[in-house]
Amino acid sequence: MTQVQPRAEADDEVAWEELSVDEPEIDPGAVVGRVLGTADATPLSFWVAVRPGAYLQLDDVVVTDRQVPGRDPVTIAGVVTQVRARHEGAQFDSDVFLISEGTLPAQVQEAAEITTTRLEPEMYVPPMPGAEVRRAAADERATALYFDRMERRIALGTGRDGEPIYLNADFLDGTRGAHVSISGISGVATKTSFATWLLYSVFGSDVLGPESTNTKALIFNVKGEDLLLLDHTNTRLDDDQRAAYARLGLPAGAFASVSVFAPARAGDPDGTPDVVARTTGVDAFYWSIHEFCHDRLLPYVFADADDDRQQYTMVVHQVAARLARDAIEAEDGAAVISGTVVRSYDALVDLLVDQLTDDDTRSEWAGSAIGLGTVNAFIRRMVASKRDLGRLVRGDLPARRSHQISTADAGQLTVVDLHNLPDRAQRFVVGVTLRTEFERKEKAGTARPLLFVVLDELNKYAPRDGTSPIKDVLLDIAERGRSLGVILIGAQQTASEIERRIVANSAIRVVGRLDAAEAGRPEYGYLPTAQRQRATLAKPGTMFVAQPDIPVPLVVEFPFPAWATRPSEAGDAPATATRSVVQRADPFAVVGATDDEDDIPF
Repeated sequence: MTQVQPRAEADDEVAWEELSVDEPEIDPGAVVGRVLGTADATPLSFWVAVRPGAYLQLDDVVVTDRQVPGRDPVTIAGVVTQVRARHEGAQFDSDVFLISEGTLPAQVQEAAEITTTRLEPEMYVPPMPGAEVRRAAADERATALYFDRMERRIALGTGRDGEPIYLNADFLDGTRGAHVSISGISGVATKTSFATWLLYSVFGSDVLGPESTNTKALIFNVKGEDLLLLDHTNTRLDDDQRAAYARLGLPAGAFASVSVFAPARAGDPDGTPDVVARTTGVDAFYWSIHEFCHDRLLPYVFADADDDRQQYTMVVHQVAARLARDAIEAEDGAAVISGTVVRSYDALVDLLVDQLTDDDTRSEWAGSAIGLGTVNAFIRRMVASKRDLGRLVRGDLPARRSHQISTADAGQLTVVDLHNLPDRAQRFVVGVTLRTEFERKEKAGTARPLLFVVLDELNKYAPRDGTSPIKDVLLDIAERGRSLGVILIGAQQTASEIERRIVANSAIRVVGRLDAAEAGRPEYGYLPTAQRQRATLAKPGTMFVAQPDIPVPLVVEFPFPAWATRPSEAGDAPATATRSVVQRADPFAVVGATDDEDDIPF
């Protein structure tokens, strides 16, 4: 048969190539062996001797029966977690040559380790040695993997047997659990690809019912411009790949409703979005000087986890409070502070430097108990932030122009492009946007409709040590987001470097290709030993998915993306992509006019 497998490339992008694979025919439900009598069989694991002419591979699902006196038969189902083959009759390593030459009698025997997933009825007895073991299929497979108990199922992809693997939606949407943690090596584990595929499966299925239309997703794009074309059909999609989607019960196509926000170009007086791959349907984002002051956004300039351990953070909060109290809104988003009209971030920093270096005003802005060295540390970091934040905080564009990132009035997917921004600016945008969206959900007072947040490089924003404003918001989402309908899909290279409480609150854990040292960390203790070893060899597109319903993580291969992942794959832009949020606004609205002013005379 022909399979489509992803291929990692040097630029951290993922392409897919077709591989011709000759697979033996599988007879579903056929007897593949018998329970071994030379190894202990327990209710939780046992070994199976594979019969001649048959085979078992890792991740196969098998079933056996146990007759219990005076009780109904017990069906024991499990997943193959290890396979071995050996010469029976050999005593020395060198016997292999004699056996191969036919001078020493021996035979090859394969055996497979089975990790139990389900006993039905739930009676913890071991299978009997010699009992027939058959490959699970159809209803038996669904029962073995608890799919029969999933009232609302989301397609995750296919297993090694080519059959669908599902996720229990109750552990994703907050009904019984929430949040997803995806770990793996950058550029090889396809973490972002899996996250977007998961969203596509959620929106394409009927698990959300009528809520699906109003459910939103917020995605931060940190690498290239690959995620800016999610609403463009992939021109490489062929009939075989469409059939793969059909087997999962999903249509093959692009995302239906996408809004894209990108930072304004540096030095551009018109606020043009700084993107190349997409020329339509993109809005520039920035914050006005008055919004920066009034909304107390200054702490997010110091969003590095190391910053919060410094004494100058006291100055940050003092200055932020003073700006919020004193700033008066002026024309085009500027602000009047201490009698001075501030129209740019550079001017704002210069004003703060003047106020903090003046002996007469320093105590009013920083507090009387703050030493000069602490104030100077604050000043040095503010001056250093000019280059990074100058195009994001400004007061030279019309105040009524749409410029803030918001999922409320945007498409079903809101993509925020950060790849052109330096690290400090990325932290600022992520922190402010997450805080704004979380506060909006708090004010709504209801968990529905849901908001999914996809954030890559989570280890940068929520490291295990230290504190920061962004980390505080992410912890709030991890611990209270389920009740507010905010679902975090976090991706990181190393789960061992993430704040423990965020990982612990993730009901769904996904692992792609791992570094060997990382795979040995205790954070991956939920993976069987064989899966930890396999994770260091996994190909792009192969993920190990652990969910509370199923005792053993399942290996999943997700399909070729039906949406464009690079400009060369993008089909024609849909009609919804040709107009941005600004362009969808009322064309007769007067920029800068107040609500009580008269309409334009004709």
